Amino acid sequence: MRSGVSVGTSATDWVASLSPWPQEFGLDRMRELLARLGDPQTAYPAIHVVGTNGKSTATRTIAALLRAEGLRVGAYTSPHVSGWHERLDCDPATFERAVARVRGSAEPLGATQFEVLTAAALAEFAEAGVDVAVVEAGLGGRLDATNVVDAEVVLLTNIALEHTEVLGDTIEEIAKEKLAVAHAARVVVISDNTLRSLVPSTTRIVPGGAREAAEAFLGSPIETEVDEVTLPGRLEHRDGELWDGAHTPEAVDWLLERLPERERVLCVSILADKRVDELLERLAHAGRTLVATQSSNPRALPADELAARAERYFDHVEAIADPHEALARARALGGPVLVTGSLYLLADLHS
Repeated sequence: MRSGVSVGTSATDWVASLSPWPQEFGLDRMRELLARLGDPQTAYPAIHVVGTNGKSTATRTIAALLRAEGLRVGAYTSPHVSGWHERLDCDPATFERAVARVRGSAEPLGATQFEVLTAAALAEFAEAGVDVAVVEAGLGGRLDATNVVDAEVVLLTNIALEHTEVLGDTIEEIAKEKLAVAHAARVVVISDNTLRSLVPSTTRIVPGGAREAAEAFLGSPIETEVDEVTLPGRLEHRDGELWDGAHTPEAVDWLLERLPERERVLCVSILADKRVDELLERLAHAGRTLVATQSSNPRALPADELAARAERYFDHVEAIADPHEALARARALGGPVLVTGSLYLLADLHS
């Protein structure tokens, strides 16, 4: 077996063992996997959420609004923080069954982790008989494994420079890659009017965010107010600490606006393909002490390298590779703690 995990292993452990990064991007294997599963993505309409920041919160908000209107809604987000089941908005037992359902078809194809998770979500939604699925894209859009749904409504949350080696070097190139999921959309909801020219000419453009996307799907206003949607690792308050997976400079700017105090001890891990120095420069506005660590993601910067790059921005920097030990050290240094830089770090600390 490619993953080296035995047949008797739980489906959750199996999917955790798979490669999260494809050797090359493309949809052929994903389409073949879904075909073997009976193309479950055709059993319901979909709303597709793309963008750089805020996709998971937007996805869950749309789902909450539509559930308040009496619809059965499936929601798929990534990555997770509290556990794998978070991605399918379900309990661990349901997640285990969902992955087990697709394992026999996925394994012979050598499907990647994200392909398996996406197929599991789409098949689970069909099994549950949802009225609509709200699907968050992973990386980009055009070649993302989620671009197998013919979404009626697409929400573009925002655009920042990210994954430039795959998506392009400019905001316009990245936006074009993400908006490629609008191939079947009747409505595209955007918050940035400067990107209107990149939306297919046959598609109606609606300014706004999650609520407008939900209303566009329904075709009518939603008067219901839902509780503020919260997700682990997104402005999460934990016993006096703040955990937030801000991984772009723009996300850090958003976070800084919401910090009740600006002299925190930071526990930070950053992926090597992120805009590391821009992130560190902005994070220094949250506090002058940083404990650099390294998440379990293979793309994470080594703690020593992150610490070396952080020294020009912070008064005091330490490097501790193990995330749990790094957090313990940050707590010992005194003052309120901010854990940030990567959702993968937060997931490691939740486990």
